[in-house]
Amino acid sequence: MKARTKLKSKSILIIFLFIMAAMIFFGIAFYRELKAVLSSSPLYPHALFVHILSVTLFFSNAVVGMLWEQRSLNSGRKDIILHTYDTVAWLDARFSSPLIIISVTSGVVLSLILGDIWKIGWLFLAFILFLFSGLVWIISDIPTQYRVKNMIANIDPESENIPDDLMKLLRLRLKISLAGVIPLVAVFILMVYKPEL
Repeated sequence: MKARTKLKSKSILIIFLFIMAAMIFFGIAFYRELKAVLSSSPLYPHALFVHILSVTLFFSNAVVGMLWEQRSLNSGRKDIILHTYDTVAWLDARFSSPLIIISVTSGVVLSLILGDIWKIGWLFLAFILFLFSGLVWIISDIPTQYRVKNMIANIDPESENIPDDLMKLLRLRLKISLAGVIPLVAVFILMVYKPEL
């Protein structure tokens, strides 16, 4: 049962990563056509609402997940730690991934309505920071999460403690998560204040 759940979660993440890659390719390949459609329609308030909602939910999920993980580690209780990481992995696959896609899509729509993303300084910087956060997530958080899941699967059910190497990896995951969240704070500041850069 656990192997099937793990395969399903991994498949969901791969599907969402594929969708994001396809959207990026489509946006690059059909930039002029996409810009013409978006600039001629009254999508701005709708895209803005969807973007604010999805980015806020994604950011909130990331922050609450980190706080929850920290509290579970502080408890030192095996059952709480295992439940927390199982739930966080489930949320990442089924909640965070779709929110990232919605955030990117609505953000691209907004940027095309506002003008050229490469020429609007605050927008360009926000986009780069968002990409950096995504790279942290893809390059280090996802592989670390799978290592955690594999190590958890190998824990002796009779043991009352979490192995030290797993605890070290769990603490490393918190630092990685923080590295991915800090740029998002800057993105929020740039989106709200829109400084001249």
